[in-house]
Amino acid sequence: MLASMKPALLLALAPLLLAAAPDEDAAIKVRVDRILKATPLIDGHNDWAETLVGRDGEARWTMDLTRLDPAKYHTDITRLRAGHVGGQFWSVYVDTTLPGPEQVEQTIEQIGLMHDIFRRYPTVFEAATTAADVRRIHAQGKIASMLGVEGGGQIDGRFAVLRAYRRLGASYLTLTHSRTIAWADSATDDPKHHGLTKFGEAVVHELNRLGMLVDLSHVSEGTMLDALRVTKAPVIFSHSGARAVNDHPRNVSDAVLKLVAANKGVVMVDYAPSYVSDARRRWEAARNGEIASYNAPPFGGLYIGQPDKAKAALAAWEKAHPKPVVTLAMVADHIDHIAQVAGHDHVGIGGDLDGVSELPQGLDGVQTYPALLAELGRRGWSDADLAKLAGGNVLRVMEAAERVAATMSSEPEATGAVAGMDGK
Repeated sequence: MLASMKPALLLALAPLLLAAAPDEDAAIKVRVDRILKATPLIDGHNDWAETLVGRDGEARWTMDLTRLDPAKYHTDITRLRAGHVGGQFWSVYVDTTLPGPEQVEQTIEQIGLMHDIFRRYPTVFEAATTAADVRRIHAQGKIASMLGVEGGGQIDGRFAVLRAYRRLGASYLTLTHSRTIAWADSATDDPKHHGLTKFGEAVVHELNRLGMLVDLSHVSEGTMLDALRVTKAPVIFSHSGARAVNDHPRNVSDAVLKLVAANKGVVMVDYAPSYVSDARRRWEAARNGEIASYNAPPFGGLYIGQPDKAKAALAAWEKAHPKPVVTLAMVADHIDHIAQVAGHDHVGIGGDLDGVSELPQGLDGVQTYPALLAELGRRGWSDADLAKLAGGNVLRVMEAAERVAATMSSEPEATGAVAGMDGK
């Protein structure tokens, strides 16, 4: 209709048309604020504990966490508030190359650090282990705080250690991290078991019995398939993307996404640039290969023993091969794809903040969750679907896991060892 109007009439009507046009950004901000007031924004994975240990040492026990240097940390209390964070799974990760007993010791110390933070800031954080806890704590204006143990190696092959973590408040176990372990294959290591061993299946069963979530981020597709086959409760991927968008083995294929939907689980989307962008993944691989060519021991490196030449050569390579930019919109593409394949009931957010050295443009800290929801709102997502993404889906999964645990309450505790159960 407007196209048929005479230019003079359009000019006369322009002020009225502009005044009547809604401010889209303001309207979406109002929508997002309303959604996050009613539904807690729950992130599936934040590595604050590990980063505090690595960057501030013993000061981590007493330092003021209200405002931290954004060049060092993606997380602090001020930015958590600005991001409307209502619930957080705080990851507890330790070096996978450590001996098992040391992994257990460091896991317990990081759990202790997070509980100490909750104690020091009681008006900000409160520990939670159930969906009802999360809703109650969010309604009180605090951040419901769950714990996730990020690696099956951290139980040291012992069910008693897993149960101890649960008693200390752990809400999920990631079955592997970057390395294949004695009972489960990792996505980023050579497979040894083609999925889960008998002991690994028993771990999944014990997680179900305890009401802990089975986290399938970091595991191989074979491990994903085995876990989905044996679990009685919905699973989570605490921080993963869509493999159809970026074919990284850490991401989730469409075939598995369909199984996650049937399982009623949730894939919480990661921000790590190499998981988000195929171009970035390939650039990082090429850069790593370039660096290896400079220093290949013992005699093959182009600049072995010549660090200044190696540094100059890398700078020249990077100038000729600019690092691909990764953006908030690219993360939204992963969320959109998972929603299209698995459904809006099966996607969430698991940013991996303070677990990566760099974040996508527009997602540079915990204050940016509303911007991600706003982007999806502009793409046509309804308020109901945005609420599911923000936290509704993972709350549903938590409730389902609690119901499964209740049905298994009369079962005995799991016993046994890897060697005995797997015939090793």
